[in-house]
Amino acid sequence: MTSFFTCTLFSLCLTLTSTFFITNEAKFSHQYPNTNPIPKLNNMTHLHFYCHHIISGKNPTAKRIAGPKNEFGTTMVMDDPLTKGPEPHSKIVGWAEGMYALASQHGLGLMAVMNLAFEEGKYNGSALSILGRNLVFKAMNEMPVIGGSGVFRLAHGYALAKTVRYNEKSGDAIVEYNVFVRHG
Repeated sequence: MTSFFTCTLFSLCLTLTSTFFITNEAKFSHQYPNTNPIPKLNNMTHLHFYCHHIISGKNPTAKRIAGPKNEFGTTMVMDDPLTKGPEPHSKIVGWAEGMYALASQHGLGLMAVMNLAFEEGKYNGSALSILGRNLVFKAMNEMPVIGGSGVFRLAHGYALAKTVRYNEKSGDAIVEYNVFVRHG
């Protein structure tokens, strides 16, 4: 009987002591009373630029990383310059960094994911993220803007892409972009 009482008392003391020393310092979430840390999306911005997609030559801006060449499954990575004008030596305003895959078995349809990283003026250091379908030979493509950073925090909108030059032999292209975004 004494041993039962001793064991019970010991267990009770151990439980109380261990509970006393356990602290919960990490927080998973925090409630913000009477404040809203998310800015209102009052700004609407229209950006116009050209993307130079170069596959050929000594310094390509896009390279195949997986799949067969120019068939369903081809996957490319890119770091294309974005310029003010369509000329190859026009002023660079940023970079289209991302990847795309030939994702359609019924034509030249791409699944594109890219960040438009800007380095000019008030947009320097800001980026927009695009994820969507790009039908290469369609006169005008619309892709969703799904987010952004810097000036474009919480951005959403759409990008209109129009191929202005395409070289069938090399695969090089110049694409005109008009991007419309609402952001904080």
